[in-house]
Amino acid sequence: MLKKILLSILVLGSLVFAAFTKTNSVENTISDNSLVTKETFKPVVVLELFTSQGCSSCPPADVLLDKVKREYADEVYALSYHVDYWNYIGWEDPFSKPEYAKKQRDYNIQFRNRSNYTPQLVINGKEHIVGSNTNLLYNKISAYKEQKAENKIGLSKIDNDGRGVSFEYEIYGSLQDKELRALLVLDQRQTEVRRGENRNRTLKNSNIVVAEKMIKPSESKGKGVLLFPKIVKPNEKKYLILLLQDVNYKITGAVKSTVL
Repeated sequence: MLKKILLSILVLGSLVFAAFTKTNSVENTISDNSLVTKETFKPVVVLELFTSQGCSSCPPADVLLDKVKREYADEVYALSYHVDYWNYIGWEDPFSKPEYAKKQRDYNIQFRNRSNYTPQLVINGKEHIVGSNTNLLYNKISAYKEQKAENKIGLSKIDNDGRGVSFEYEIYGSLQDKELRALLVLDQRQTEVRRGENRNRTLKNSNIVVAEKMIKPSESKGKGVLLFPKIVKPNEKKYLILLLQDVNYKITGAVKSTVL
């Protein structure tokens, strides 16, 4: 009789354990599936070079950015931000803006870097390197090309009326705590520098940011307008670039189009 009771207890315990194990396995499967089905998109690599025509260390970084831009035309978003804090030494960079120096300071605060410097290259808003470091830059590009993006941006109805460019956008993926950065970018420009550290040199700058506007998207679809600044010539090749960034300035999505 005692053996029968003990056997019944063992059988009942085995059934309870099996049921628990099955339930736990289902919960883990659901959890794993939720991770697997998290939406990701094609990788984006955004390079933001902080540079100046008044900085003697910057031309090699400008050349490298142009080289990378051409080699990775469909994979890399190369941007050149010209800062104004070198203007005091005798040459006023025509593309420089104090807003770009502030943008650089915001990055360096996030990076816990003590000060701005040129040429500084920020990659996807996540880290920075010296902009003229060729080997390190190519290694970083290779690494970031393997990382899926959190967002995808669609760009449509781009219209150039001579005064500016209007556009419509659609964002895929989470919009929580994110902002859209709309940029007008000149393909390239050569400048004869007459004073300062680069005096008597002709400098070529590529993908120069000449206008920028922040948009707080409340919905996945929206519209925007960027006006052309006076420095933009009518027949110059230019691009419209949209970047999505989170509260820590990390780039989560990007798209670009030629402005005709």
